[in-house]
Amino acid sequence: MFSVTEYSVEKVKDPFGIIEGQRYEFRLDLEVEEDDELYSEQGVYVRVIYGVAENRSGIVKYDLYERSSDKYLEFDLEDEEVQTLELFCKERLQEAE
Repeated sequence: MFSVTEYSVEKVKDPFGIIEGQRYEFRLDLEVEEDDELYSEQGVYVRVIYGVAENRSGIVKYDLYERSSDKYLEFDLEDEEVQTLELFCKERLQEAE
């Protein structure tokens, strides 16, 4: 499992009206336990696109990166970890307004 140490959130602008609803981009710096396969000495962050539409809201996409090099990490989070991220983002949406 992991914990979020720092984060930023920004509302994604859509000047052409292509995207349904609103999109928010989160960058979450993670602290990962050493025995977790996701662990990296350089640190890890996750970039999350969170969508809010009339009939649903939630994570649209997430990508994991090594913090020091911005190298993409080809890992999928476990369902419980995705739910943790989703709740974290949902609780902080208003900070992007």
